[in-house]
This record gives sequence, structure tokens and C-alpha cells, in this order.
Amino acid sequence: MELVRISSKNLDQEHICCAISNNKDCQVSSKKAWLRQRLDEGLVFLKGDIRGKCFIEYIPAEYAWAPIDADDYMYIDCLWVSGQLKGQGNSNLLLEECIRDSKTKGKKGLVVLSSGRKLGFLSDPKYLKYKGFETADTASPYFELMYLPFDKGADKPRFKPCVKDMAHTDKPDGFALYYTNQCPFTAKYVPILEEMAKAKGAEIHVIHIDTAEQAQNAPSPFTTFSLFYNGEFITHEILSEKKFEKLLTEKGY
Repeated sequence: MELVRISSKNLDQEHICCAISNNKDCQVSSKKAWLRQRLDEGLVFLKGDIRGKCFIEYIPAEYAWAPIDADDYMYIDCLWVSGQLKGQGNSNLLLEECIRDSKTKGKKGLVVLSSGRKLGFLSDPKYLKYKGFETADTASPYFELMYLPFDKGADKPRFKPCVKDMAHTDKPDGFALYYTNQCPFTAKYVPILEEMAKAKGAEIHVIHIDTAEQAQNAPSPFTTFSLFYNGEFITHEILSEKKFEKLLTEKGY
């Protein structure tokens, strides 16, 4: 398998792997618009030259849309290989190219958001540990910041204080949904969830994080999608209509 690097020249033509291929679909257009703005900041999107979910996306940590302190590290937004492409060494191929590229650029190492156990939308901790990553910091209720230093003397990355104790972060009453366009699926599901909540009479505040500065001071480590209720963190996983309907029922709506 050959790797294709997304650039401003081929972005419109290339399939971005984690969403359907029609550029007119809101999920595709929102993700590509977000990518286009990040390319000049050093974001790299590498994908297999095949159809399917097989890609890695990473960016210098200073520009990462995450509340972390990790100067001179490279932050992995997403490493995703699924379906029939798994078990063929493709994850290793993508990660090794990220390591090679990051070393060439003089980075101290890699940093990535994970969890104590494997959860959707977060990097698999078992795989990361197998590849030599260690836990640098944690944030409630289950987030782990893992890193792979190229020099064992490198400073450890860490979460910013705004997420170390989310219970003490000011948030509006009712549902508070923080999201970015980094993941294509938010373009579809955020409006659906907002309308569902309103139809049930539930108070909902939708906060669109649209700058790196906002993301780096967000109340959750996972800025792509984080849902709170009355200030309590609920989930980082992008909810389907069925799952959100169940949550609304649990909250008495």
C-alpha cells in the first residue's frame, strides 16, 4: 500500500476516509474546510491509496485543538484503520511514517489522547503501549494523555488546568454540547441532537469551538465532541439519535 498525503492541491479530489465520498455532503465539506485551514499550520493527513478507513492525522502540538501543554511535540489527532484493512501492518506503517516525519522536523516526540481502556473515538491504549507510548497525564473521568518521547529526557506533556477538574469548570445548566468540525460526523449529528433536545423541552446549549485558542482552553480533553448535563460530564462519543433518545429519557424528558 502506498501513502497519499493530503494537500491543498488534492484535498478536493481525495476521499478523506472517515466519511462518505460526496463532497456536497455536509460531513465531508465541513471536515475538508477544517483541514484546509490547518494545512498551513503543519497538519499532516496521510491515507492509504485505497478506499477505506486507513489514515493518520497529526499536527504540531502548539496548534493542536486540545487543552494540552506539549511544546515541540507532534499531536496525533486520529489514527484509524478498520475493516478488512486491519491486521495487515497498516497501523504500523502510518505510525512509523509519523515518527519519521516528526523526527525530521526536530520534534521531541508524539502525544495522543487515549483512555484507561479502549473507547470509541480515542486511540487504543493497548496498541499505544505496545508501540512504546507511556501515560504522561490523566484527566477525569477516564482520559489519558499518552506520549512517545524520542529522547527519554524530554519534558512530559500535560493537560491544562481547565480539564484537570472538570467539575469546577463553569458550564451552563441543562445540556452543554461542545464540538468542533475536526470530525465530519459532528456536522450531521450536532444539529440532530439539538433539535431532539428542543423537541423534548430540554435546555441545550451548543458551543461551537471554531478556533485553536478556544479548543486549547476547552472544558474537556476531547474537543471534537463533549456533552455535559448540569455541569457533569456525560460522554465524548458522538451520539446517534437512538442513544441520545435513551439519554433524554434517563434525564426525565
